[in-house]
Amino acid sequence: MRFKHIVVLMTAVLALASCSVLKKNSVKQDPNNSSTTIIGKKWQLIEIDGKAVAGQVNGRTPFLQLEEKSYSANGGCNGIGGELTFSGNGKIKFAQGMSTMMACPDMSIEQALSKALMTADNYTLSNGILSLNRAKMAPLAKFKLLEEKQTLNGTWELDYISGPRIAFEGLYPNRKPTMTFHTDGKVNGNSSCNNYNATFKTNGNQISFGPIMSTKMACEGSGEATFFATLEKVNSYDINENTLTFIMGDIAIMRFQRK
Repeated sequence: MRFKHIVVLMTAVLALASCSVLKKNSVKQDPNNSSTTIIGKKWQLIEIDGKAVAGQVNGRTPFLQLEEKSYSANGGCNGIGGELTFSGNGKIKFAQGMSTMMACPDMSIEQALSKALMTADNYTLSNGILSLNRAKMAPLAKFKLLEEKQTLNGTWELDYISGPRIAFEGLYPNRKPTMTFHTDGKVNGNSSCNNYNATFKTNGNQISFGPIMSTKMACEGSGEATFFATLEKVNSYDINENTLTFIMGDIAIMRFQRK
């Protein structure tokens, strides 16, 4: 009888171990736990702290874009971004990065989104809805895939530039710099003083500019020099509706509005 009890016990242990292996294998095969299902896409914020978010906040669509090692986001005002780490099984970590410093009528969604990003430690993807979570509590934020067909093509006018201590209106009191992108890889515009042209290349959201050629009219102030010097630092871009943002690393350094 004692031998039979031992056999029954061993059978039960093996059965439990088998179930455990099956569960582990099912997690590995679950596509929702693979970062490849969510990176390289832009996600529209639809819910924060259990409350629905309007499609437009301050005239912009709140979003989150995830890449393999970085993220960018906008809560309807400032562009924010930083480093991103995936550690498997739905684990995720957002690092605090830099952001623009504009003031907007409604900052509540931006503040809540920033807090959610810093608090989240895992994500889930179910029925096309991406949720950022903390442990097993209720989702901090929910997103849906944002389909965009926007391109660089067309004319853009500068309305923000980082770096100089002089206010934007002081840099460009009479004319704001413009950029017009063409499908043949060429760009031209006005620096606020001289006309210029250059070439550009893109790869995903990465961008680089060739040498800038411009007319040689003498210009007052440092606006033109600041524009050209900042443009040389740009290595990626983001388009959110009618707003084009140029980025250096994870820092937004130039912003344009479509004309």
